[in-house]
Amino acid sequence: MSNIHRGACLASKGKFWALCILLLYTSPLSCFSNFSHLVYKIKEGLPKGTLIGAISEDLKLDFSVDPPRLFNLELKQISSQYVNLNNTTGELYTSAQEIDREALCADSHEGQGCAIFLDVIILPQQYFQLVKIKIVIEDVNDNRPHFPVDEIRVSVPENAQVNTRFAVEQSAVDPDIGIHGVQTYWLVNDYGFFTLDVEENEGGELTPFLIVTESLDRETQAEYVTDIIAEDGGSPPLLGTATLRIIITDVNDNCPKFTESQVNVTLFGNTTKGAQLARLHAFDPDQGANAQITYAFSERVTRETRSLFHLDKVTGVIKLAGKIDTDTGKLYKLVVLANGPACIPDVATVTLHVIKVVSGPPAIVPRYIAQERDGVVSLSESEQPSTPIAFFTIKNVDPRQGVVCLLEGTGPFRLLPYKHLKNEYLLETTDLLDYEQQKDYELTVVVKNSHGSVVKTLVKVQVLDVNDNAPVFKQSLIDVKVEENNAPDTFLAKLQATDEDSGNRGEVLYLLGTDAPSIFHLDRLTGVLTVTTSLDREEKETYRFMVRAVDCGTPRKESIATVVVTVLDRNDNSPRFINKDFTFFVPENFPGFGEIGVLSVTDADAGENGWVALSILNGSDIFVIDTGRGALRAKTPLDREQQGTYYLWIEAVDGGKPALSCITMVTVLLLDVNDNPPIVLFPQSNQSYMLVLPTTLPGTSITEVYAVDRDTGMNAVIAYSIIKRKGGEPGSFDIDPDTGNITLKKALSDRGLYSLLVKVSDHGQPEPLHSTVVVNLFVNETISNESYIQSLLTREVEIGIEEVRPPNRLARGPEYTELFPCQPVLIALSATCLGLFFIVVSLTAYICCKKQRKHKKKRLEVEIPLKMKTDMQAMDRKLMELSNI
Repeated sequence: MSNIHRGACLASKGKFWALCILLLYTSPLSCFSNFSHLVYKIKEGLPKGTLIGAISEDLKLDFSVDPPRLFNLELKQISSQYVNLNNTTGELYTSAQEIDREALCADSHEGQGCAIFLDVIILPQQYFQLVKIKIVIEDVNDNRPHFPVDEIRVSVPENAQVNTRFAVEQSAVDPDIGIHGVQTYWLVNDYGFFTLDVEENEGGELTPFLIVTESLDRETQAEYVTDIIAEDGGSPPLLGTATLRIIITDVNDNCPKFTESQVNVTLFGNTTKGAQLARLHAFDPDQGANAQITYAFSERVTRETRSLFHLDKVTGVIKLAGKIDTDTGKLYKLVVLANGPACIPDVATVTLHVIKVVSGPPAIVPRYIAQERDGVVSLSESEQPSTPIAFFTIKNVDPRQGVVCLLEGTGPFRLLPYKHLKNEYLLETTDLLDYEQQKDYELTVVVKNSHGSVVKTLVKVQVLDVNDNAPVFKQSLIDVKVEENNAPDTFLAKLQATDEDSGNRGEVLYLLGTDAPSIFHLDRLTGVLTVTTSLDREEKETYRFMVRAVDCGTPRKESIATVVVTVLDRNDNSPRFINKDFTFFVPENFPGFGEIGVLSVTDADAGENGWVALSILNGSDIFVIDTGRGALRAKTPLDREQQGTYYLWIEAVDGGKPALSCITMVTVLLLDVNDNPPIVLFPQSNQSYMLVLPTTLPGTSITEVYAVDRDTGMNAVIAYSIIKRKGGEPGSFDIDPDTGNITLKKALSDRGLYSLLVKVSDHGQPEPLHSTVVVNLFVNETISNESYIQSLLTREVEIGIEEVRPPNRLARGPEYTELFPCQPVLIALSATCLGLFFIVVSLTAYICCKKQRKHKKKRLEVEIPLKMKTDMQAMDRKLMELSNI
């Protein structure tokens, strides 16, 4: 088809559509009477291509018809620019132009809502249908609240009452509607004086109100600047901000106040007329007419003074209006008032000092405070720092010229301007004066002006001495040594102390302290220390006391030193034993070199003079003594049976030159120990026998056993007993336990040999010692065959003979040592514990007796040693008695 033909067709088709639409709106009974209405809802701002709705599905149209239905959108409608229609499916989509509800429905109010209206025609003719479509545009929170102006001004009078409300007329606007619109207002900073409240009017509009919460004062702070925030109800909420300037308006609640109530002005007598002298300034915190101030002289200002000085009532400037006297100084006081509307005037005083015009060099006028005579000032060295000496007034000084005042000279002095007085200077000390260091000073006060004029005044200062120094000892500790037994009034030391003060303040007297013993003397003037009596080191070795050095000043000062007098030793004391003589009791057989006793000796002297050495003058072959400790010892064990008492002479010699000594006697008494068993003297042998006639009557004394014991006391008390019998009838003979006498108890019926084993025991402790002997009695009328009897005696040796030998090492020879191999053990145990000694001896004796019994079985006879000559005599007597029987 050509372009011309296509254009004609389109033209004819456009006419047809126009005719259909016209008929549709003009008559419901026209050919296009089919009509539908659809409503869709979408949110504003959706992107292009978002599905709005499917017309065919919503109308439930059949897609299988032929020819197919076509959907057409009236393009002349303005709303059609926001949507695209699929002609085949009837689906509506958002177009490229984004829908903005606020722009699209700018003229509609919130209650009307916002919508797009479309007309869609369904063709061909047999399916013709007009579809009315309404697309409701829903609001989203895409706009922030905004204020109509960037800065909102609210005026609040400073006298506004608390809780007064002020409307903020420029409220925020939010194009969004509903909850997305403005919901509340708040302040970023309320300064503690304000808060916000929100009111809603009948139309639903929110208006913020500024509420005063505290009293305001414009003069304290004239305005408050903060940010007001409008917040919508979106999620998240959007905010709008504007500056809120709260202006505090003034009320007349303040009066003028001078910035200075006292003003001092200095002017020279030749000051020109019209010169500005001062400018007063008063301040009223109010504003405008409330702050207008006028200045005026008080009624107390005289006419004469008013004629000399002019006051500007607006500016407060004071000027010289007349001529003043140039030769004499004068003082003027001006009282000025500051007036405000409805206020009490404030008062300020202007003091005008008129200084006369002078010429010539300056002059120094001294006025002495300290004692002064002929230009010499006397100061005590006790004066404290900053002691005033003199005032110096500088006169004939032109105020317009500079003047320098200074002090020349050395020493602890200074010249200073006195407080706030002009041309007044004070001379004073800066440190303590010391007479002992420097006694005189020369000072010069120098004044110079700007013209080069120099004026000098000489000041002499004399330092007066005071008693400010105490005497000082050359040595604080005086150590003196003197030998004992000195002569009376012996010189000990010469004390020396000095005092730096002058005159009698420097004279020193020497005194003993209150703790000094009366035997010492100290010369008050020379300081010579002596001792008035002879000293004995043994009485007291050291004397320690104080000495004083006192000056003659007022008040007196003193110092102290310590004197230590040490008395040196001489060998004037001989050693002394603590006892006149000594007696020691020692058990016999005490171990060799065991400690018998200690001799305590003292020497009152010291050092080598007090060293004591002990020695034995006699008996040194048996005894030794510890020279230093004084312990007496025996070289070997002692046997009481050999010697029971020893007498020793001990000498103590000191280490002095010449040496001194003393002698004491020591008695050593040996205590008996049960170390000797009884010795049987009769019968002399276990092989001896006696003839007893068968006709002997019972009760007849037959014989006796006689024994002796070398010990003493209970250790020597002997008891006799028959411990074994053999031959004849039992109980035929009995023995007296005390005397050893053997008697016949019953008549003898049997003849033959009777053998009695007799035990001879002492009463020693801790265990008795004993010996045994065999008494042989041959019962017969006669002794016809002696060889027969000897044979019987030989056969009876097994009766068991026991004899205990004493462990006496001094009385036995080598043979005894062989019988007693336990000797070293006994010595060791005895040295360890004396109390166990007796038990050990008893046990040892018992063991030795057992060994001795075995030894005697090899011998036919037992040797019975004699003890002493007296024992031998007693034995001879017994033998004679037996021979007589």
